[in-house]
Amino acid sequence: MALRPIDNALPTTPERPKKQAKLSIPIQTQKKPSDFGVNEEKKASPLPPPPPPADASVDYVSSEKLKPFEDPESKIQGLVEGLESKDWVKVCESLNDVRRFSLHHSTALLPILEKVMLILVKAMNNPRSALCKTSIMAASDIFNAFGEKLLDFTDSGAFDRLLLQLLLKASQDKKFVCEEADKSLKSMVNTIAPLPLLNKLSGYVNHGNLRVRAKAAVSISNSVSKMGVDEIKEFGLVKLLQMATGSLNDRLPEAREAARSIVFSVYKAFTENEDENPGEAWQSFCQSSLSPIQAQSIIKAVGSQ
Repeated sequence: MALRPIDNALPTTPERPKKQAKLSIPIQTQKKPSDFGVNEEKKASPLPPPPPPADASVDYVSSEKLKPFEDPESKIQGLVEGLESKDWVKVCESLNDVRRFSLHHSTALLPILEKVMLILVKAMNNPRSALCKTSIMAASDIFNAFGEKLLDFTDSGAFDRLLLQLLLKASQDKKFVCEEADKSLKSMVNTIAPLPLLNKLSGYVNHGNLRVRAKAAVSISNSVSKMGVDEIKEFGLVKLLQMATGSLNDRLPEAREAARSIVFSVYKAFTENEDENPGEAWQSFCQSSLSPIQAQSIIKAVGSQ
């Protein structure tokens, strides 16, 4: 019997081909035309700081440094046009002119004062802080120059609009605007008689904005502190107490403190001629004139003084 060769005894497996190692070739990104010739150190350097805001160039001039005009008659002719300019820097300059007229030539400003007040309100709503602050400064000088005459502009509601804007600006987060509005509200209280002013302020003690309520309460308190006993009684003891009750439990300490001051002023006016048992007379008055909750708050406020 013939023997089979050994090579044919087992089946053969074909040898796998060896894998070729892949070579990664870095792909060069094409530079933009603007990148050529740019030093890498220069590219890594930080950006230059932004230019200072334009508002920084506006100077806030105090009233004492504002001088009279040499020719106010001709200057008044272009005042409204300057106030209505689209160039805010020009408007700031015109607002300072309004201040100069108020301080030194109030008679010349009076015929157009109502229109000027409405423009002031518009400027206070401007997002530029410099324009807003300058208009508030102008309002202060107008209060000092004209006082109660401003209440005569009832048709356009110029005073009411101005008052609301000052209360809103005094409630802002921008400190320097808020402080300027506070000064203007104090000028208003100092130059306008309490009785008509309280009638204007009374509607804001229930405002939806708690900061506006607080600022209104402070102005009312400052106004009441100027009043004598007869004026307080003329305005109405109960009316003042009702104005104060809402602020006694307000969230802001400023409002609560102002309300307590109002209540104590009313208490002093009520008890001035009460020789015997003024405390009992006061409690009886509060309980007969106010709701039980209001009376309790008022009596408690006086007891804490």
